[in-house]
Amino acid sequence: MTTLARKKMAIWIGIGAVLIAGGIFVAILLLPPSHVSFATSDGAEIKFQTSGDRFMEYAGDGTWNEMFVKGVNLGATVPGHFPGELPITEDDYLRWFKQIDEMGANVIRIYTVHNPVFYKSLVKYNRDKGEDPLYFIQGIWSPEEQLIELKDAYNPGIKEQFHAEIEKAVKAVYGDLKTDAGQGQAGGKYTANAGPYLMAWHIGTEWDPEMVDNTNKVHAGTEPYQGKYFAATSEASPFESWLAELVDKTAQQEKGYGWEHPITFTNWVTTDVLEHPGEPLFEEDLASVDATHIGPVDWEAGYFAAYHVYPYYPDFFHLDETLETIPDGNGDYNTYKAYLKQLKAYYKDIPVMVTEYGVPSSVGVSHLGRGGRDQGGHSEDEQGEIDVSLTKDIYDEGYAGAILFMWQDEWFKKTWNTMRFEIPEDHRSYWLNVLTNEKQFGLLAMTPGKEDLITIDGTLDDWDALPEGEVMSWDNPSPGMKQMRVTHDEAYVYVGLTLEEPFDPAARKIYLGTDTLSGGNQPVTELPGKTLSDGLENLIAIGNDEETEVKVAPTYDFHRRLYGQYGYWMLDEQTEEEKIAFQPWKLAVSLTMTPPDTRFAQPFKDMTVGKLVRGTSDRESSDYNSLTSWQYSGNEVELRIPWMLLGFADPSSLQVIDYGPLKKDRTFTTAKTSGITFVPWIVDRGSGAVSWPGEEGGTLDLAAQPKYTWSPWETVKYSEHLKSGYYAMQEFYASLPDHRSQ
Repeated sequence: MTTLARKKMAIWIGIGAVLIAGGIFVAILLLPPSHVSFATSDGAEIKFQTSGDRFMEYAGDGTWNEMFVKGVNLGATVPGHFPGELPITEDDYLRWFKQIDEMGANVIRIYTVHNPVFYKSLVKYNRDKGEDPLYFIQGIWSPEEQLIELKDAYNPGIKEQFHAEIEKAVKAVYGDLKTDAGQGQAGGKYTANAGPYLMAWHIGTEWDPEMVDNTNKVHAGTEPYQGKYFAATSEASPFESWLAELVDKTAQQEKGYGWEHPITFTNWVTTDVLEHPGEPLFEEDLASVDATHIGPVDWEAGYFAAYHVYPYYPDFFHLDETLETIPDGNGDYNTYKAYLKQLKAYYKDIPVMVTEYGVPSSVGVSHLGRGGRDQGGHSEDEQGEIDVSLTKDIYDEGYAGAILFMWQDEWFKKTWNTMRFEIPEDHRSYWLNVLTNEKQFGLLAMTPGKEDLITIDGTLDDWDALPEGEVMSWDNPSPGMKQMRVTHDEAYVYVGLTLEEPFDPAARKIYLGTDTLSGGNQPVTELPGKTLSDGLENLIAIGNDEETEVKVAPTYDFHRRLYGQYGYWMLDEQTEEEKIAFQPWKLAVSLTMTPPDTRFAQPFKDMTVGKLVRGTSDRESSDYNSLTSWQYSGNEVELRIPWMLLGFADPSSLQVIDYGPLKKDRTFTTAKTSGITFVPWIVDRGSGAVSWPGEEGGTLDLAAQPKYTWSPWETVKYSEHLKSGYYAMQEFYASLPDHRSQ
């Protein structure tokens, strides 16, 4: 062999050694470290099991400890994306795992199979955690749309799809899957074995009651399912028998990997096992799904019940007098705790976890709860206080666990009382509508692009540091005003005013009219004796704290248009004054309920959401309030106005709700605006004198007024901030004993 040949051989041997070493290193990273587990009678490993109504963790040396499961639900997306896009990176996961772990949680629940990076990241994070890892509960998504559409769980296509999803989930957890990513589904090569960090399986989604009821009727007489590991009891309904097969299928699939984990299925209050005489809607008490009608035949890890329980839905939480049994100490009743007590009394022989609960920190509200536990309308501080109180109720009533909804804010979400105003719906993730409470349940705030650049504190110094082209400004836009500046981000339109003299709300009131379309109303009350060349859509009034708000033109008011005489006809007819005056900006929180369509009558209810809260958005300040919309200091006034309060259906594509009549399905149409025209003026409270940009006795041409314009966007900027609720939950978790028996 020549010298050259020997050198080449040595090089190839070296390269081979490096590749082998690298492969071994990668393999080590993907495999979980050694762990403590218990061997079942047939040699399978278990780390968790149920015993009576207790959820147990194996500590080694034959010792089992009762535990209280403390966790958060983790979504599959970040701002600018929908869940099916699965954009979360390893850095995101590792950062979040550390924060969740440091909060004191012991588990993360995910709803469906995530991309391989989730499982790889969790194994990597836990590598140095020893016997104190962060666990996860794997959800298995149901064919939800098909179930609702077909209303028959036994449809062969549904069964086939659900069984395939079970197989995919189990293989993904154990790092034994290679699959293409489908439409809205995770995919890739799964090689990380996360099985030792799994706490439980959580099958399905919230069941549609009409689907459950129809399935039971169509398949009446179906023999209870009898499986190898799980079976339905003789009392099981056809739907419960169908569920038993899914639970058994999951057990069969996992058994092949030498493990057993506790299994549950998703349930919610709508299909619970209790009767609710105070619930007005028939469908909310139509069908029951009973976890006790399924049980293990040969599954030592056990089985438990899981419910999603929120304090404001269904309506009986604030209407049912039979739940008025536990005073809340503030002159009201804790109907949430009363409900938990009743549910736990029924499930006295198996563990029950509440695997979704919580309230959002948002301007918008969509349901009412007792004791102020509404779905929305809370600051981050209030959100944290309520989340802790709910967790305490769950713990005190003897539940096996509480998994908070949720970890991160989700911009793509929708809710019933704003979804008709968010058009197009496939742009929801491009902007943060703070009137849609569903977007802001997280303990981790996903804040818009200027959150860290502009602090609402009444001073405009930070505006000077904004990048060139980010701000439009106008000098002397109206007598008494030196300058008006405007900018925006994904959640707000920001306005900075510099006045000629210090602002005194007791002496003067500032108005900012906004125009985005042809049409609208003249502000005859606020601008008496003056005329604009076109009407306004909205009016921002700035004065004392009680009167500072965004109002809407009576002809533009889409709350009135949807629920008034041209929509659902649930509002009283407008008075003559209401036909002229700008109206408070409102959202519906409960619709009119009338027998025989409902059990009993309930009136239409709405809430004003256009009030602007004065405070500071400085997270480092003791006066911080996440709902802050404005502040003043000296001669400077600073505001941030939610896009929807100005009529926007989608600011990312410049879409505003137009004046067109409702479609047959009571949906709105939109128009593309060229921008927001501002009309500023000041009213002296003492004399009533109006300082405005028009001539005395003339008509103000809106085309000559300041007009804020921007370009459409499809990429977003956002930042992450831990809400105060994170620290409140951390403190509460720290107060709990390590084990239930202590």
